[in-house]
Amino acid sequence: MPINILMPALSPTMEKGNLAKWLKKEGDSVKSGDVLAEIETDKATMEVEAIDDGILARIVVPEGTADVPVNDLIAVIAEEGEDPKSVSADSSTSAAPAASDAAEPAPTAAARPSEKPAETAVQASASPQPQAAPASASSSAPAAGQGERVFASPLARRIAKDAGLDLAHVKGSGPHGRIIERDVRSAIETGGAKAPAAAPAQSPAAAAPKAAAAAGGMAQGMSLAQVKAMYPEDSYEEVTLDGMRKTIAKRLLESKQTIPHFYLTLDVELDALLALRTQLNNAATKDKDGKPAYKLSVNDFVIKALGLALQKVPHANAVWAEDRVLRFRHSDVGVAVSVEGGLFTPVIRKAETKSLSAISAEMKDLAGRARNKRLKPEEYQGGTTAVSNLGMFGIREFAAVINPPHASILAVGAGEKRVVVKNDAPTVAQVMSVTLSCDHRVVDGALGAELLQAFKGLIENPMGMLV
Repeated sequence: MPINILMPALSPTMEKGNLAKWLKKEGDSVKSGDVLAEIETDKATMEVEAIDDGILARIVVPEGTADVPVNDLIAVIAEEGEDPKSVSADSSTSAAPAASDAAEPAPTAAARPSEKPAETAVQASASPQPQAAPASASSSAPAAGQGERVFASPLARRIAKDAGLDLAHVKGSGPHGRIIERDVRSAIETGGAKAPAAAPAQSPAAAAPKAAAAAGGMAQGMSLAQVKAMYPEDSYEEVTLDGMRKTIAKRLLESKQTIPHFYLTLDVELDALLALRTQLNNAATKDKDGKPAYKLSVNDFVIKALGLALQKVPHANAVWAEDRVLRFRHSDVGVAVSVEGGLFTPVIRKAETKSLSAISAEMKDLAGRARNKRLKPEEYQGGTTAVSNLGMFGIREFAAVINPPHASILAVGAGEKRVVVKNDAPTVAQVMSVTLSCDHRVVDGALGAELLQAFKGLIENPMGMLV
């Protein structure tokens, strides 16, 4: 039987992908583990691997195609002993694509028409993440009749139960007619049949996301036509948004609409840190070409100091999770990296446990691969806070937008010589302004101030970071 290759869901935010390049052509033999194609997601370029031996019989989606929906058929592999010429794209689509569900694993293997639903999937080189499918009223299987067994995912059952929805009247669009999350949500939105038992009253916490979504819809601003009508047609160039910029816009809008930001700013003196940095860099061993083993930056000290400060103030090392707060044992610190057309925030895991030289080497690697869009999803997802440093551009002070689900972000300005008062006398010191943006649901004013004070103490007494 032919093997369907589907567009994989490679990140939680991915709804569509660009098929950048085919590395195999029709008629090529493929073995398990061979890279078939490169997929551009909203964040990175990923590789799709074959998980079985055979021959690439048909390429359904040519390279260079943009906005291919997740789970769409992109190619067909003929199994060994099967005539590739007899395999057509139409006949190969008899297996329903594996629709992702927030409570189920994302696709991990190529789909065969004869396999069970749980086995229908696509393999990617990086571990794919769950992908929420957009709500849709369409269906590929009839609703279950009275008394028949209803096939539904655990998440779909839970959502239906909470909404008082009778699954027997919901049509499934998942593999083999299975009811998945989007089917239930679509039925709820269109007023699907209710279950006999009355649904429990919705809690204010559960209603909040819907209210925020409604508010977001009203706050989108002017339409494209309204904006364009304000300017002469020959005075501008239209630039279509790519997947990364669309995701950034969506997440930042969500952040400012749903996260109650407040900001705390203080100045930290850098003289002791700069002296220690020079001493450590001069002590670095060099290879035969004279290249030092490491070269520490001020940002490396900032990452380390923030990681240690979160350990000193553990209540701030947390994220908001709807009806609760998640507090973490280790300090996973994201670092904003500017790339062409957008921004990545790779995460330094367990920053408090790593040496300055290890942080420096890891950041150089992550930043380099971020600019080439070669980060894996697990390298830029998660974390509890982040660092955004614009000091290299001479920016003295700014306030950054929190990246959900983080509860804070530290905006770092440029270090500069300023006049300060010490022992009742003016003197010149190297000073840097930092601003902590906080999610007031997680970090109160006093808690944020305590975190900044711990950070300031480590920056101004940097020897403590070497112990």
